[in-house]
Amino acid sequence: MKNLNKYTYALGLAILLLITTLILLLTGNGAKTGPLLIAFFITLSFAVKGFQPTKGLSFTMWMFTAVTAAMFYPQYFVSMGGFPLKSLIVPLLQIIMFGMGSQMSLNDFTGVIKMPKGVVIGVSAHYLVMPLMAFAITRVFNFPPEISAGIILVGCVPSGLASNVMSLLANANLALAVTIGAVTTIISPFITPFLMKVIGGQYVAVDVWKMMLDIIHMMIFPIIAGFIFNLINGGKANSRSKAIELTSYFIIILLANLINMKVHQLDFTGYLIGSAKSLGIFFLLPALVASLFRYFLKGDKALMKKILSLLSMVGIAIIVTVITAAGRNSLLQVGALLLIMTVFHNVAGYALGYGAAWIFKMPEQDRRTIAFEVGMPNAGLASGLALAMGNIATIGLAPAIYGPLMNVTGSTLASWWRSKPTDNSTKEESGKQKA
Repeated sequence: MKNLNKYTYALGLAILLLITTLILLLTGNGAKTGPLLIAFFITLSFAVKGFQPTKGLSFTMWMFTAVTAAMFYPQYFVSMGGFPLKSLIVPLLQIIMFGMGSQMSLNDFTGVIKMPKGVVIGVSAHYLVMPLMAFAITRVFNFPPEISAGIILVGCVPSGLASNVMSLLANANLALAVTIGAVTTIISPFITPFLMKVIGGQYVAVDVWKMMLDIIHMMIFPIIAGFIFNLINGGKANSRSKAIELTSYFIIILLANLINMKVHQLDFTGYLIGSAKSLGIFFLLPALVASLFRYFLKGDKALMKKILSLLSMVGIAIIVTVITAAGRNSLLQVGALLLIMTVFHNVAGYALGYGAAWIFKMPEQDRRTIAFEVGMPNAGLASGLALAMGNIATIGLAPAIYGPLMNVTGSTLASWWRSKPTDNSTKEESGKQKA
């Protein structure tokens, strides 16, 4: 009861802050609302923890806090001591992807064999529905070219890690979610640049090979590093299996650097130097860190998960804040319409993903999974690619908005679905009652 009172008081304070903010807006004092809105979201991030339906929205409220601060005080989030904060985006994204890889293994791909129908439908729906919806939005509404390119970029990237979390909350098919997410990610270096060139090339120049290389550096290499960390830290596989898996990763890194050779027009010596650098950072370093972690902390996976989760949350918040600050002026011009279209794009992804699974007569759990895998793309990768394209303040706006919003809509949908039993859960409950 004491805890409930604490959260109730916080909710009351949040409502009071919101009312005060609205009064200032109505009286023409909008410039003074910055501190009140920031305090409102901070208080609300604490208050939502006390109520089961909203418990998962705490991090999202912190995201809104960061965005609000960036909108009112952008000068503090563009550079620090002459250092451009946008330079942090790619390293932070790599840390997030490393965390994703460290929680996975090659076993996550066995779902392709066990559930081929669901994987094919999920992957196909993701790379058809989201790009085509983005294309339709940009054709109907007259956004500036680079804003339109950002909307299309969101539609062309693979599904994100958040979709797996929502599948878990919604009592969906988590194994299928992990497999679809893994497959869309692995093929993204080839699919995303191609789609972006075909659909988004009318708005901005797209270098397919460079974008392919950027995706490899931002996602594939860090995920491989996570695989290696998990393989050595976990210690479950036998020596022969470990050797085969590590050799595979070694070869993949060498082959991927052939693209680096092409993009930067390197000779064989340059290729060897680039490969040595990639192997040092993404192969040897994670192996060394995993060995040290296993020796000193006995491979405590729970601790590792907490550390990586914290780093991921902080990283995402920083990325969104920096992009919002950089693109503040553009956001003020198209903000309301872009916000509405982002919600529409997101919700349409859920609906059409679910509908595609329904047409092919997939079970209810699989329909929910595919809905999340289609409607929740990797907005962080889209932000990184926007930076690599040199247009973070414009192309990066749609990804910056999409990320926090999809967590709100995804959490809401997951909570609603959680209260609706699936065929499998009904059967399990009946079996328990009979027993």
